[in-house]
Amino acid sequence: MRRACIDIGANTTRLLVAECDGDQLVPVHQERAFTRIGQSLDEHGQIPQRKLTEVVAAVATQLAIARALGAAQLRCVATAGVRRAANGERLVELVANSCGGTVVEVLSGEQEARLAFLGAAWAVRGSTAPGALLAVADVGGGSTELVVGESAGEVLWWRSLPLGSADLLSGELDEDPPGELALARASGRVREAFADISPPAVDHVIAVGGSATSLVSIAGVRLDREALQEALRRRSALTAAEFAARSGLEAERARLLPGGLLILAQLVELFGKELTVGAGGLREGVLLDAAATSGCP
Repeated sequence: MRRACIDIGANTTRLLVAECDGDQLVPVHQERAFTRIGQSLDEHGQIPQRKLTEVVAAVATQLAIARALGAAQLRCVATAGVRRAANGERLVELVANSCGGTVVEVLSGEQEARLAFLGAAWAVRGSTAPGALLAVADVGGGSTELVVGESAGEVLWWRSLPLGSADLLSGELDEDPPGELALARASGRVREAFADISPPAVDHVIAVGGSATSLVSIAGVRLDREALQEALRRRSALTAAEFAARSGLEAERARLLPGGLLILAQLVELFGKELTVGAGGLREGVLLDAAATSGCP
């Protein structure tokens, strides 16, 4: 069965269309729109009307694409950007009214962590030893989910931290490019957020989310302390537009990258291991979960 997932995040709204074949997924089409909900919240913590309209339009466009590609089932989820918004339910209502009754599931931190782990573990299945313990770190715009479990997919430990790349961008890293003092302040905020986190020892650490995947073309799929420091040095030497032109990233992603890099660097310290950029994550987990719940013909 062909299925689709639309993921409304703090930074982007993303579509994944994939073929379901038992417990396998074969991606058919992916795309994203930088809707930046996390940076749009007003002084009351609400998503402004213009942003609500923009996000609904992005969902409607991606829904039409999924249907045109023959998706028989679609699941639409929202994460920290909507979860923390004072009027998040208004977005849910607008999508339902404008997109033919499409239901937006606002995931809890625990649900988001579990689904991200499911997708990441699926992507590395067969390449890790049976019983290996995996850590999956999903660095988003408005939160960071940490999950530890067995490679077969069983979750043993998880935490959801209310800190992501968009939070740092709208706070300490609003300069472009960020200066040394701004980076030091942001790094201190990241260390503080992780201060009380004590995950179990693991065999592998998989990093997913936009910050991690955007680094593949810059630093490769394996991210150690040195690789992340060098990527941050290169990014901080240029404006977002200049870095985007040289790296091939979108300017929006280049703008978010310093915050993501600081969080990823803290994860290396937390787990004491290099990170491997994962090929699967939340959207894959959502589709695998849908397949397990309703079955595939």
